[in-house]
Parts: sequence; C-alpha cells; structure tokens
Amino acid sequence: MAAVFFHHVVGDLTVGKPEVAELHDTDTLDAAARAIAASPEGAVPVWRPRATPDEPPSGARFLGMISALDIAAFVAAAGIGDRAMGAVVGEVVQPNPGLLREVDPGTRLIDALDLMKQGVKRFLVRKNGTWRGISKRFSVLYYGKWLKNMDSTSPSSASSSRQLSSSASSTYKFCCLSREDILRFLIGCLGALAPIPLSPISSLGVINPHYCHVDASAPAMEAIQKVPPDPSAVVVVETAPDGTRKIIGDISAYKLWKCDYVAAAWALANLSAGQFVIGADDNESTPISAIPEPPISSSLVEEIGPGRSPRAKKFSSRSIGFLNNQLHQMAFRMRSMYRGRSTPLTCKSTSSLAAVMAQMLSHRATHVWVTDEESEEDGVLVGVVGYIDIFNAVTRTASPATS
Repeated sequence: MAAVFFHHVVGDLTVGKPEVAELHDTDTLDAAARAIAASPEGAVPVWRPRATPDEPPSGARFLGMISALDIAAFVAAAGIGDRAMGAVVGEVVQPNPGLLREVDPGTRLIDALDLMKQGVKRFLVRKNGTWRGISKRFSVLYYGKWLKNMDSTSPSSASSSRQLSSSASSTYKFCCLSREDILRFLIGCLGALAPIPLSPISSLGVINPHYCHVDASAPAMEAIQKVPPDPSAVVVVETAPDGTRKIIGDISAYKLWKCDYVAAAWALANLSAGQFVIGADDNESTPISAIPEPPISSSLVEEIGPGRSPRAKKFSSRSIGFLNNQLHQMAFRMRSMYRGRSTPLTCKSTSSLAAVMAQMLSHRATHVWVTDEESEEDGVLVGVVGYIDIFNAVTRTASPATS
C-alpha cells in the first residue's frame, strides 16, 4: 500500500473539526436526538458529567455511544410515546468504553486504522499544541504552520516547544474523529492507493457474507433484537424457494437518522419488518386500511371532535417529517412510519471499491448491501460492505516505505 498511511498522522484530519460538544448520560433523549441529527453515522458519544466546568473531555469519562436505533427501540418498548423522549440517556446507552480511544495527534494513520479495525469508532484528539510521532522526514501543515519533527529540532527549539506545550496544556481543545472522517481522507488520496480503489470489491475480498437478516413478514421488533454491533443494521429480505434472499430494505441507525422517533417507535412496535421499511410506494397506492389501526386516545377524540373519525388517507413512507418540520396531528403521526429513504443502498459485486466508498460518503451511510451481478433477478443479496471491510482492503498490503 502507498506510503500515505505512514506519512500522515491523525492530527492532519483534525483541521476544521469542531470542538467536542458533550452529551451527558444525564441529558434527555430529546437532547440526544438533536445531537444525533448533527453527527455522522447516526450515533453520538455519551460522557459522564464533568467534575468541574472547565474539565476537558477524556477517555476516562466516556461511557458509550447512543444511536438513532437505540432511541427508537427504547421508545417502542416503553410504549408511552412522547413522554419516553424525556427519559435520560443513561437509561438507554449500553456502556462500552472500547468504542472511543483518546489518541495523540501525532499517531500515525496506519496505527489509527488498526485501532478502528479492532472496533474503535471514535478518536478523541487534541486540536492544539505540538506533537511527536511525525514519521521520517515529513512535516505536517497544521493550522497554517509547518511543524517540524520534534526529534530533529535543536535543543533550544525543543525546550521552547515544551514550554509552549506546558503553557497551553490548560487550554487544550479536543475534537472527535469518526470513521467517516477517515473514509473522506481515503477518497482524497485515491491516486496514492492505486490500483486498489479501481478493483472490483469481489476481487478484493471486501464483501462480508455474514450479515444479519429478517424475513419481511417478521415483526419489526424482532429485527431490533438481531442488530449486530457493526454495521448496526439488519437487512429485510424475501426468501425464494431456492434459498436466495432478495433485499427489501434495512433497519439501521443510519436509516433512522433525523427521523421522528415517536412515529418510528410506533411503527416498530406495530408493523412487520417489510411494512416498516417499505410503507407505500411514492404514488401512495397502499390504503391505510392495510395497516393495523392504533388505539385512539380520549384526548385525540376531543381534538378531532365527538362522533367523528380521522379522515382516511393513503399510507406513505413520505408522511413523516425531519426534526425541524412541523408535527403532524397525532392521529396521522402515529400511523406513519419513518420518513422515506426506504430504498436500500446497494451496489453490485462488480462495483469498484472507490464507487462503494463514494456511495457511503454521499449518503452518510455506515454500510452498502451487495447484490449479485450474475443473478437473473435484481436485488439478490450476497453480502454487505462496511467501514471495517474497506479499512482491511486498503491496509492489507501495507508495509513501511523505504527511504
């Protein structure tokens, strides 16, 4: 593999990254939903509260990560609608300190990739100050200044650097790097990775045939119980008599990103997996009568009027809004599902690695489902490609560059 992984450090990727905005385990799910809407991968880190107001983020205070899927599943299980969004994050998040690693900005990119292949999803990185670890003779352009390798500096300059670092230690700012940031960096240096990016994913061994699936007729909540750690997704399929599986959609954190969690929770609790991911087509041809009716509360009857029923409407996967849209009336909102995007993100087994990477970035997805190019029917599933599969592919032949 190209020397780019050995000559770049994690600090290179922190330029322009915002400072960490902490979500604490004492915050509400409403606050978590807003944080997730502004985050990559449909999930955010959760921290224990600071001991002092000026305490910086640290790996010791990291608790775990909460995703859009976690919130929707919790609200569905609680069965109390909007009130469930007032619960605290600590009731939902699963403690997993291994998902985040605090690293020095001088950590080589190849070492960072090794950590992510072992399951780390976020890096906590210091944004200011100097660092060690810049490999070989390369310097780093950081905040508009060329930083020389500290090992090659003179004693006087090294002393001044230590003094600068010491004086700034109390004002360090931190940012979080995600796997999406790493993938964006890889897209920017495809030429240095040649010929791997232009190779078909089938020839690179990138396709992971071990994925979690659920039949379209199964309850949607059954899919929630099968969600693996990574990628955090369950594919919904129709199984043919010959055993092949045709993809219908998927239930994942990325698909629920920025959704109306109360409506999605009702759909999870009351619909089948196939109904949840499809809803109706864009022409709204499926009548609402095909979907089970939820109970109508007394407060809703008062709102609509005695002796009247909610106006019949077509069931559509477009009937749910993003967080910044006006809320629908509760009668219609509870009978809707998560917004659109029901078409699963797929590629062919002959697609190039670069094309799959571009798909993931453009859709801000954590995975792409792979269908069989040679099958007579469209959508025959053969596997999935996620972040770890891509990182394995680009680092498989890695070896330190020679001078």
